[in-house]
Amino acid sequence: MFDDPIVENEQTSMRRVKLVEVLDRLLNRGVYLEGDLTLAVANIDLIYVGLRVLVSSIETAQRIASRSGSGACE
Repeated sequence: MFDDPIVENEQTSMRRVKLVEVLDRLLNRGVYLEGDLTLAVANIDLIYVGLRVLVSSIETAQRIASRSGSGACE
């Protein structure tokens, strides 16, 4: 009938570990996101927002740059 607080704490700590693992993998591998947003009224574009985001650790960015030979992160 009532939830056991010990079980809730274990589940919460397991979720935190999973979040840390996900962040570790994202930073280790790198993620690139790209998107566009246009606000229009009466078929007239009023606002356009272009978004390009790269999320990675500095080490990963340097490793990728050295492989491509660009040297952008040196």
